[in-house]
Amino acid sequence: MSDDTPLVLVVDDDEAMRTSVSYLLASVGIACETYPSAEALLDSPYLRPPLRPGCILLDVRMPGMSGIELLRFLKERGCKRPVVMVTGHGDVPLAVAAMKAGAEDFIEKPYKDQTLLDAVNAAIRKCRQVLVRSADRDAVQARLAQLSRREREVLTLVLDGKQNKEIAAALNISIKTVEGHRQMAMEKMRARSVAELARMMLAPGETGET
Repeated sequence: MSDDTPLVLVVDDDEAMRTSVSYLLASVGIACETYPSAEALLDSPYLRPPLRPGCILLDVRMPGMSGIELLRFLKERGCKRPVVMVTGHGDVPLAVAAMKAGAEDFIEKPYKDQTLLDAVNAAIRKCRQVLVRSADRDAVQARLAQLSRREREVLTLVLDGKQNKEIAAALNISIKTVEGHRQMAMEKMRARSVAELARMMLAPGETGET
């Protein structure tokens, strides 16, 4: 099974519900792992890199750590996976609390199979987008790490809109030296223009590892 295969982590203290969801997801080709409690999920190797696209399907009311408590715990640690909350006791305050805590969606039991599948598929698509942005961010950070101190200084001033003459004066170096550092830095960053470099530097904004 490739690392790009969607994986849903199902957390519910009801064994029958875990089994039912597993069969439903398997019927449409989505892999899943099930956990009887929040604590069991936190021990899962699937919360650690390398990450696969997917989501967490999380029951709200469970013994021990509740679903919303787990959701808050994961979000505080930068969880990238969208979380779909499921409850048999849905009400407006609970739904609001779940969404404020960072839930991607909120489903009330009993639900139609298609309703659950639609929510899961939407969450998987969202996760793929997040992982792509995260990979792009990591690539940019790796390129930045290759720059010398002077190249970083030059690029910072370039992004501030400074011309080579102004950069040379600010750093007390020759214009020719500025041009050399600028060209080398742009090559290392794989940026064909200042506009592309600016977009590249603005993109890395998401954090978190889970």
